Amino acid sequence: MGYYHFPKYVSVAEKKEKAAKKLQKLQKKDPTIQPVIIQGNTLAYTWWGKAWNANLTKYADYSNRVGRGRSYLRHGAVLDLRIDAGTVHALVQGSGSSPYKVNISIKKLSQTTWQHIRKTCEGKIDSLQELLQGKFPKALADTFTSKEQGLFPSPQEIEFSCSCPDWASMCKHVAAVLFGIGTRLDDDPMLFFKLRGLDVNDLVAQAVKENTNKLLEKAKKKTTRVMDNIDISDVFGIDMESEPVSVKVPKAEKKKLNPVKQKKPKATIKVKKQVKKSLKKMLKKPAPIKKPAPIKKPAPIKKPALVKKPPKITKQLNPASSKKNEIDIILKVFQRSRKSIDIQTLQKKTGIEEKQRLYNAVYRLIDEGEIQRVDRGVYKIRR
Repeated sequence: MGYYHFPKYVSVAEKKEKAAKKLQKLQKKDPTIQPVIIQGNTLAYTWWGKAWNANLTKYADYSNRVGRGRSYLRHGAVLDLRIDAGTVHALVQGSGSSPYKVNISIKKLSQTTWQHIRKTCEGKIDSLQELLQGKFPKALADTFTSKEQGLFPSPQEIEFSCSCPDWASMCKHVAAVLFGIGTRLDDDPMLFFKLRGLDVNDLVAQAVKENTNKLLEKAKKKTTRVMDNIDISDVFGIDMESEPVSVKVPKAEKKKLNPVKQKKPKATIKVKKQVKKSLKKMLKKPAPIKKPAPIKKPAPIKKPALVKKPPKITKQLNPASSKKNEIDIILKVFQRSRKSIDIQTLQKKTGIEEKQRLYNAVYRLIDEGEIQRVDRGVYKIRR
C-alpha cells in the first residue's frame, strides 16, 4: 500500500511475473487448467473473436467499464477459463495473493430469434466449415451481430459475479474474462453455440435440404437431350430384328442338308485301338528308383521345465507422470519439425485426441520457454 492509502504502483513486468508464478503453482495441482495466453497486443484474430469483443463495446452499459479488462488479459491474469452451456467459470489473478473466482451466466437464445436467423440464413450457408471460418455474406454477418435479433448477447442477458472486494458493478476481473471469451472463440467457434444453447447443424442442414429439393425439381423436368421412344433403324438407316425368326424346314429337305455319314468297318476300328495301347506302353516313362528312407535321429531329451518366477508387481503410474510423458512427446514433435505446427497436425503426430490436453501441454511448454507461439493456434520450437 502506498502513501495516503493509494495502491502501490506495480509495473507490467511485475504483474506478468506474478501471474506466471501463480499459474505454475495451479498447474502442479491441476494440470487440466485452461489459461488464456495473449501473444502481442491483438486480443482476437478471427471473425468470431472480433465480433464478440465488438459486441461488448457496442452497448453504453459496457463501453465505459469493459475496457479495464484488456490490460489484465494481456498480462496473463486470466489463469483459468472454462466455457459450458450458458455458463463461464474463471480464475483471475489480481492484487491479492490468491486469484479471484469469476462466474458469468448467459441466457439461452430465444426460439423466436433463432427461427428468424434460420430463415435469414436459408440458402446462404453451404458448409459448416465455412460458417466456423467466418466465410459468409456480409448481410449474414449483419444479421448475426444485430442488437435486436442477433446471436450475440445483450447486457440484459448477461449476469456475473466476482469474489474480489471491488465495489463496482463490473470489476476489471469480470471484464478480463469477457474479453477472454473472445480469445477462446478464435480457437474454437463451436464454443459460442454451446454457450448460447444452440445447435449449429440446424443452419447447415437447412441449406443442404434446400439444395437437394432444387436438384430434385430440376430432375423432374424433361430436357431436349433425352430421346423419346423412336425407331432406331430409321435414325441410322439399318434393319434391326427385335426377335429371332424361326423358319420351318420339311423333313425331306433336312435329310438332303444333313447327309448320313458312312459307318467304318469294325475290323479297322479294333486294329487302331490295339496300336494305340501298344504305343502308350512303349512311351511310358520308367518308374523312378526310390531312395532309401533317411535314418531317424533319436528324439532329444527334454529338459525339465523351469519354475516360472512370479511376475513383478509394477507400480501404477501417477497421472502426473503420464502427463509428463505427454509433454515430452509433444516437445519431441516440435524438436523434429523445422516448420511451425498447428493443433490439428499435433493431434495426428502425437495421437492425443483431446484438444484441451494438447492446449494445456502447449501452454506449459510456452511458460517453460521451450516453444513459442507464431499465430493463433500455430506454434514452433524456440531456437
